[in-house]
Amino acid sequence: MITTDNDRFSAIIHRDPRADGAFFYAVKTTGIYCRPTCSSRRPNRKNILFFTSAHEAQSAGFRPCRKCTPHKPNRHHAQLILNACRQIDSSQDEPTLSELSTSAGLSKFHFQRLFKSTVGLSPKQYAAARRQNRLRDQLQSSPTITNAIYSSGFNSPSRAYETATSNLGMTPRNFRRGAPNLTIHYALTQTSLGQMLVAATKRGICMIAFHDSPNVLLSELKKSFPKATLTDNAPNLSKNIQSILRFLDHPRLGLNLPLDIQGTSFQQRVWRALQQIPPGQTLSYKNLAKTIGRPKAIRAVGAACAKNNLSLAIPCHRAISSTGALTGYRWGIQRKKELLRRES
Repeated sequence: MITTDNDRFSAIIHRDPRADGAFFYAVKTTGIYCRPTCSSRRPNRKNILFFTSAHEAQSAGFRPCRKCTPHKPNRHHAQLILNACRQIDSSQDEPTLSELSTSAGLSKFHFQRLFKSTVGLSPKQYAAARRQNRLRDQLQSSPTITNAIYSSGFNSPSRAYETATSNLGMTPRNFRRGAPNLTIHYALTQTSLGQMLVAATKRGICMIAFHDSPNVLLSELKKSFPKATLTDNAPNLSKNIQSILRFLDHPRLGLNLPLDIQGTSFQQRVWRALQQIPPGQTLSYKNLAKTIGRPKAIRAVGAACAKNNLSLAIPCHRAISSTGALTGYRWGIQRKKELLRRES
């Protein structure tokens, strides 16, 4: 057990492989941080600072060592976490943290932190996300809703219904039927960026979309909610539309709307990260993937941006390629360019 700074320093002196991933150390005189197992010259104790993560060390101003590359995944640890993910995926009953950490040969604390730094979610959050994704698939193919719920790994229908609204955007029954009991109010208006459609459920705004053709916008709305009742009688939307129009002219004012965000757990993680990008700034898809703890999921991040129904409110126009090129905007590259110009 490595619980004190003396334990940590001893692990560095002996290059103890069990300490790899448990902490990182930085050397004040060189400005570099390393893994405990780094083969570089052992530093003087008084010049060492300890950190719990590579991100924490870099935030403190230290740069990664070129020998031990502490900012890159450890292959052995990556395989342990991959095995743990497979264990969760293949288990009918959710494995406990003790079971997962024992299988990995790590302490619960070390395993939990390593899992979250690798996957971006805790083991419990990952299991819940996988269960919700399975529920989405099962609701489309299982003969009954009850069968879909149990096949997805839920212990009871009540538990599935408790989490359905936040994850599916509606009850499992409505999701299975294509939202037949859902009423969506929408309005079309002309803006400086062309035609804009704003649609809302009773929970909040569920779509903000742009196009030159109002017919195309209506088709997109129907495709997203195939069995919902659509009505253009939407007097309550006027205040929100005015807020959006004001934002288009003065993006620095921000946009605060009640939203009904419907997407998978992964998509919602990407969208939350997009909402953290301030107006006038951009983030590459690569760095966006790093932000959510999935550095290799660059294409998946791009796909999540493309599935975003809430233009402006979830500012996917602030995501760009690593080269700085403006690529992949659902509502047209010219609109993306214009939005970024206004924000800058």
